[in-house]
Amino acid sequence: MAYQQPPLPFAENALEPYISAKTLGFHYGKHHAAYITNYNNLVANSNLDALSLEEAIAIAAADPQKIGIFNNGAQAWNHTFYWNSLTPNGGGLPTGELAAKITEDFGSFDKFKDELKNAAATQFGSGWAWLVLDGSTLKVVKTGNAQTPLTSGQKPILTIDVWEHAYYLDFQNRRPDYVASVIDNLLNWEFAAANYKAAK
Repeated sequence: MAYQQPPLPFAENALEPYISAKTLGFHYGKHHAAYITNYNNLVANSNLDALSLEEAIAIAAADPQKIGIFNNGAQAWNHTFYWNSLTPNGGGLPTGELAAKITEDFGSFDKFKDELKNAAATQFGSGWAWLVLDGSTLKVVKTGNAQTPLTSGQKPILTIDVWEHAYYLDFQNRRPDYVASVIDNLLNWEFAAANYKAAK
């Protein structure tokens, strides 16, 4: 029951000029694909093979001997969530319940945006910046390497990948510019609103 790499929700060139087709070709076609291949090889012929990716991640996270399964499975999941957090002609402002909740929990959308930018820019090394629902409160959190809010009881709403392979071909060492570009032009607020509605 090998886990299949979901297709990108947009064409490889659809996020230009903010994220290039070349970056997506390597990021989705090489990095993401490799995590899935490695994960499938590691769980083949095991009791994890028949489980959903989320179930296998939860089990592997609790067992230090399964760190390879966790790292590859969580990275496979994180990347799929990241692709869906992006959309051509995205960015702008959320609407409806999510917009009201962001204002309630952060004080304003601008304060939320500053917090997300800061989390993404200051994550040391590789990792992720997330908007999550933690209990009944929206929070910005960051995770290192393959870590994911799934294993800490938080419900992911949006994410930004800040591994260097997500931006280096386009922005080199200017991670803050990449982050600002994603927030202002590519964040998928419809996806976020659906996640928030499901998570409440």
